[in-house]
Amino acid sequence: MPNEGTSSRYTITAALPYTNGPIHIGHLAGVYVPADIYSRYLRLQGHDVAFICGSDEHGVAIPMKAKKEGVSPKEIIDKYHGIIKKSFADFGISFDNYSRTSAEVHHRTASDFFEKLYDQEDFIEEVTEQLFDEEAQQFLADRFVTGTCPRCGYEEAYGDQCENCGSSLNATDLINPKSTITGGVPTLKKTKHWFLPLDRYEDFLKQWILEDHKSDWKPNVYGQCKSWIDDGLKPRAVTRDLDWGIPVPVEGGEGKVLYVWFDAPIGYISSTKEWAKREGKDWEPYWKDKNTKLLHFIGKDNIVFHCIIFPSMLKAHGDFVLPENVPANEFLNLEGNKLSTSKNWAVWLHEYLEEFPNMQDVLRYALTANAPETKDNDFTWKDFQARNNNELVAIFGNFVNRVTVLTHKYYNGVVPDPSALLEIDKRTLESLRSFPKTITDSLDRYRFREASQELMNLARLGNKYLADEEPWKLIKTDEERVKTIMFVALQIATGLAVLSEPFLPFTSQKLKAILNVISNNSEKSLGWDSVSAMDTLLPSGHQINKSELLFRKVEDQEIDAQLAKLEATKKSNEQMDKELTPQKETITFDDFTKLDMRVGTIVEAEKMPKANKLLVLKVDTGLDTRTIVSGIAESFSAEEIIGKKVTVLVNLAPRKLRGVESEGMILMTENQEGKLVFLNPDEDGVGNGESIS
Repeated sequence: MPNEGTSSRYTITAALPYTNGPIHIGHLAGVYVPADIYSRYLRLQGHDVAFICGSDEHGVAIPMKAKKEGVSPKEIIDKYHGIIKKSFADFGISFDNYSRTSAEVHHRTASDFFEKLYDQEDFIEEVTEQLFDEEAQQFLADRFVTGTCPRCGYEEAYGDQCENCGSSLNATDLINPKSTITGGVPTLKKTKHWFLPLDRYEDFLKQWILEDHKSDWKPNVYGQCKSWIDDGLKPRAVTRDLDWGIPVPVEGGEGKVLYVWFDAPIGYISSTKEWAKREGKDWEPYWKDKNTKLLHFIGKDNIVFHCIIFPSMLKAHGDFVLPENVPANEFLNLEGNKLSTSKNWAVWLHEYLEEFPNMQDVLRYALTANAPETKDNDFTWKDFQARNNNELVAIFGNFVNRVTVLTHKYYNGVVPDPSALLEIDKRTLESLRSFPKTITDSLDRYRFREASQELMNLARLGNKYLADEEPWKLIKTDEERVKTIMFVALQIATGLAVLSEPFLPFTSQKLKAILNVISNNSEKSLGWDSVSAMDTLLPSGHQINKSELLFRKVEDQEIDAQLAKLEATKKSNEQMDKELTPQKETITFDDFTKLDMRVGTIVEAEKMPKANKLLVLKVDTGLDTRTIVSGIAESFSAEEIIGKKVTVLVNLAPRKLRGVESEGMILMTENQEGKLVFLNPDEDGVGNGESIS
């Protein structure tokens, strides 16, 4: 924690996003927003921070996606690396370096790391049976096998972990395994690999995690680690049979690459090297000095890799510090359903930035105030709107606007000279000076939700102070008292400008510009501790700039548009998930020519008595006008289909339905909502593969 010990150097890592798609709000809430808040907070306290990340560009998903899109793997990683890097920058995630695992410095760093462990004989070399997809002619990486978990019976467990019960698995443990590449049942095939014997590190992990970090790691992280260790650790493969990745750099490694979960965390080290070289720094203290605090920000699905596997790798290597903490978050859902990249059930960051320009801080605040810190949480657009309108606009923005507008109205934007402070003024300023410690106490325990609400409480303090003192009324009777009130209110506004920076960086910058306070790293700039240590943050006689609104209201129609977008996604997914009727028995051309289909017009229609589904139609087929009974009453009223052009099977043998002889059949299909439509492939919602009946 920042206030403990003598350390002032921090290496902060955020999980490397995988370059098979853009960033969505689940990634932001789980990893990147809390990591950025913490890094900005540490910098404001004057600490030396290296905030490190980069794109994870290896693993079997990349070439498979490339094959599906008909492009090269490099085109895939370049495309998504560009989208991800730009959206992070536009959103204000303040990485000191954002690298990529395809970089030469990473290949060299990961290879050197592997070779050192290999030379120290830290690996076990074994020939084992691995799952092999005969149709795709490739071994299956863990994440490309699904099946039934042998522990809890969950039917969609992955080959490395069951997301339902959290158990560690090997792909060969799964019941009824299935390849996610082809859908086929994989076979077992022998292959040679190198394994990291995690069982050798059990005693170290028990002491380091279960004893040394029993009181300071989050319960969800500690609990998952304890479950793994209590189950007994087993050797873990660090190589894979793939042609996309970092080649295994030792004899016998031909045709194999480093397992992505071996090379990806080393990406933190290689990204730090890249940053240090660019900045003219020495990278080694950030990873090797025992006074450095290493922190990993991740989601709960990465806990095992960052708390068990990577620390065992670092311990085996011997030169590196171990993480001080791994404050992993749980998952964020969207409108009651699990976020899914493959099903497009997400709010994509790059799309949000286009649709809500200059509103980065609104999303940051909504995600922080509802962060999934101890349990899975749900993002809803209505909550987003409420957080913005009822808190950012009505509390934070309202206070700042009143203070700055009144300062210009009464004093032409010059901070007034206060008279003697009354008890309420002293209490209010004392309360202001307590907020840095209050927020620090929350941040040091990685309680970002709590910290964000304490920041909002500072704005509430300002609003209550103005509401109680009513300077707009007193200005008529006691101008000297108003000077004191406005002076105190301006100190609160300045405190907000400083303390909001980790949470609302764009707003903080805007507010500092309005208040005309220094926001660079000079000695005169205001830091985190200035709010508690300085009697006056904004001195008398100081000129502030023109007031402007910090936030705008989010209107109902904007939220309705986002909900409609999600509803369209849901319908599209339902259509994709719908099981199509299997193809019928093959017929000959002669069979087809027996069907006589004609265009007709419905000239009369009425409901069949005592039948919910049937309409009795009169149809002009061109040959004649005939009666056809059709089961379409639940989709159409009789009145709306008169005059409708339809396709008619005219040579179907007549049959009686409820005493009415039907002489043909109207051809129909269904749209994605399951509603019958007259046969017309151009009708809205008619998908490929729908049966004509």
